[in-house]
Amino acid sequence: MTVLTGSAITTPDPRLLLRQVAKTYDGLDVLRGLDLTVAPGEFAAVIGPSGSGKSTLLNLVSGLDRPTSGEIVVDGEPPRTRSGRVAHMPQKDLLLPWRTVLANTALGLEAQGVRRTEARRRAGALFETFGLDGFQHSYPARLSGGMRQRAALLRTVLLESPLLLLDEPFGALDSLTRTDLQRRLAHMWHTYRWTVVLVTHDIREAVRLADTIHVLSPRPASVTSRIEVPRPARTEGGPRALDIVTAAEVEERVLAALAAPTGTAR
Repeated sequence: MTVLTGSAITTPDPRLLLRQVAKTYDGLDVLRGLDLTVAPGEFAAVIGPSGSGKSTLLNLVSGLDRPTSGEIVVDGEPPRTRSGRVAHMPQKDLLLPWRTVLANTALGLEAQGVRRTEARRRAGALFETFGLDGFQHSYPARLSGGMRQRAALLRTVLLESPLLLLDEPFGALDSLTRTDLQRRLAHMWHTYRWTVVLVTHDIREAVRLADTIHVLSPRPASVTSRIEVPRPARTEGGPRALDIVTAAEVEERVLAALAAPTGTAR
């Protein structure tokens, strides 16, 4: 296990690269000098203090906003909302109450120009995998919080984008539902080999799911530590698991990085 600090970690062909990114809103510095690199197939978690700019970071990567300065590259190109390279799942599920669950999950594909019949066929084929079978023709008001999040995740991954951005998708759920969805996400990531950037405030969630954990400083945020999680190699048998002792050690390192004064993390 290694902790790297300061500058960005480079890979030969990163899926996502942020170099010296800054973002200012109305004179308020939110991000400053932020470096971050994510390799293809990597599951990266971003964790930091409340208000440190985690959601702002995802908005910039998705192309919903632009940095004040610095460089952001997704597969060698600047992010654009209609590029198809990035799928973004925000904190709220944003299901439309007047559309059925099936129609909601197909909405992203329809917005990309896929014919309605084909979009709903693709979505329906994954309802069993996402634990939604039998609710195709129900409306969102009938779903539990966990089922709504599964529907939102299905809508996101149907876009088949190389980079999946998740903004605290399970933060509002109870502990049992959150654990169930974390397992489902880990299994689906293992199956579909996405590149994932997960923003979370939950250290255990980051350790449970991620290959790397990127710790942000308080605002204006930069990455103060990159902590590698020493997981077993991928197998075809399912998601990788850490033993209890190793998980506790990584959690301690993340806590130490969060508690360290800006610029002194190790």
